Amino acid sequence: MKRRIFLILSLGSIAALAARKRSTLAAEKPVNFVMLFIDNVGYGDLGCYGNKEVKTPNIDRLSGQGVRCTDFYIASPSCMPSRGALLTARHPVRNGLNAQISKIPSTEQIGLPHEETLWPEYLKTKGYATSCFGKWNIGFAPGSRPTERGFDEYFGNISGNCDYYTHIYDGRHDLYRGTEPAHVEGYTTDLFAGAACDFIRRHADRPFFCYVPFNAAHYPAAKNKAPGEAVVWQAPEEYFAMYGVSPDTLDEKERYRAVLTALDAGIGRVVDQVDALGLSANTIVVLLSDNGVFMLPGRGLEAGSNAPLREGGVTVYEGGVRVPCIVRWPGRITAGSTCREPLSSMDFMIMSLKAAGIPRPTDRFLDGRDPTAALTGKGKSPHEYFCFRWKDSNAIRMGRYKLLQPGEDQPWVLYDLETDLAETKDIAAEHPGIAAKLQRTFEAWCKDAENR
Repeated sequence: MKRRIFLILSLGSIAALAARKRSTLAAEKPVNFVMLFIDNVGYGDLGCYGNKEVKTPNIDRLSGQGVRCTDFYIASPSCMPSRGALLTARHPVRNGLNAQISKIPSTEQIGLPHEETLWPEYLKTKGYATSCFGKWNIGFAPGSRPTERGFDEYFGNISGNCDYYTHIYDGRHDLYRGTEPAHVEGYTTDLFAGAACDFIRRHADRPFFCYVPFNAAHYPAAKNKAPGEAVVWQAPEEYFAMYGVSPDTLDEKERYRAVLTALDAGIGRVVDQVDALGLSANTIVVLLSDNGVFMLPGRGLEAGSNAPLREGGVTVYEGGVRVPCIVRWPGRITAGSTCREPLSSMDFMIMSLKAAGIPRPTDRFLDGRDPTAALTGKGKSPHEYFCFRWKDSNAIRMGRYKLLQPGEDQPWVLYDLETDLAETKDIAAEHPGIAAKLQRTFEAWCKDAENR
């Protein structure tokens, strides 16, 4: 009997030691990071965010496997500065790219200043393979191109948007591989998802950072079409069939829903590739929109939704800067959970550096903060407030309150986001002390951001 007890205890000790060893090895292995950055998708555009009409089964499944954020902000309500902030963890006011450059050809744009260090450059110091597949849009002049800024591989459209099938932007070919034009056939969502899947397969045995900035669901534009071609949302026929509508429909909402469902399928392919290779436990997957859908005629108003938020892209109202965000990290983030803490797109670079064991850079000021505790339900937001500056509009959110100046010559207005998420009632007159405090905080932040 004593020998049996001893044997049982010994086997138990061996099993415990083996479990600790496996845990240690997993902890020592660098974490992969997949950033799925979608274009102009609104807060109310996805099934898991309350849209009852759209079919987004893969995104909804991802939400059920991770955490859905309700109070997530990008740094700017426009594509170019939003991307610069994501990749530097620095606010557009601080990193020097707080505008949407359109008058200079993409191939001549410096865009994000060259002295800025991008996310993949940090990860490469730890041996990461890095890639970007999709919409670049932060400058493509020599020295500004992805493969010159830390990405080992690049395949995508270099400007703000392009035709989904012809890959034309402003009358010229816009699809590139590395630094050279790439002439391939296909729907851009499928092309970018396929490239990401191939990269993940080829680098399954080493740590990787896969940045997939899809150009969907950017609105169609006349400048990207051949003369006489219809300016409509584009998607493969199968996605129209899923709604029981003709691919020839001219209904904007029907066409937009098909684009979203095609995007959902592309996202599903990338996530399924991670899972099929057995990498899910050691891979952080993030799905995030670059800004809210535009609530402007011909640019999303007829089709997209930021409900229940006010306005949309290119404004600093909630519909422009609060976006859908889902994060999956098995074993760390509770499946099917919700995070209501205010967080920022600038936080993810910091999260990935910490997960990779890379010290936080000290040679420059970073606005991002590690969001892991908030995402796992073990802590509050690491931010006291968020500030926004876009053209002549300004805003600051601190706690439940948001102070906003719609235009340079217009008065500041104050909203209580806990009771008025749609920003309909100005309460500045009722709470002058709160309004004054937020304005002082905003002005102090501006001085600091402009000087470092």
